[in-house]
Amino acid sequence: MFEKRKAEKQGSPDAQNNPVIQSEPASPSKSTMGTPGGRAVIGSGIKINGDITGNEDLVIKGKVEGKVNLPANEVEVENSAVVTADISAQVIKVSGTVQGNLIGKEKVVILKAGNVKGNITAPRVTLEDGAKFKGSIDMDPNDSTAELPLKASPQTSQKPEKVKPVAAGAAPKEASLGFKTR
Repeated sequence: MFEKRKAEKQGSPDAQNNPVIQSEPASPSKSTMGTPGGRAVIGSGIKINGDITGNEDLVIKGKVEGKVNLPANEVEVENSAVVTADISAQVIKVSGTVQGNLIGKEKVVILKAGNVKGNITAPRVTLEDGAKFKGSIDMDPNDSTAELPLKASPQTSQKPEKVKPVAAGAAPKEASLGFKTR
């Protein structure tokens, strides 16, 4: 079956000028997401400056600066990696160094060798014993009250009257907190 397609493509001029590049499929034991696109790796000797988007799980072993946006996939930041970027993915696992915000649609895991400086937003967050983290965690990203300004409670909704200075020795007509006395 493959021989027939190969023979057909070799005979056409387009096959010689435009080779087809395919990514290798992900091994079932390595990828938890099971994406059909495979698993991309940024090696330890690679530095990327810019935005990363795509349809594959991503393993980062090198340096990345910019943004990583793989909303339907898994991003893994390995021990040797240094990432200065916001990461948005289905699942994010960090055992390297990340400086930026992490947005996980399913979960974010900071392993014991991980070091994260930034805010985490995900419904499930795991910080292993020994992990380093500095930032805030929002585990209810759909909560609309988190983005609204705080409102005064019914008990404190009335403004107290301004306190007027009182001359020394004179008896005040109002209490010092601004509430009228009876």
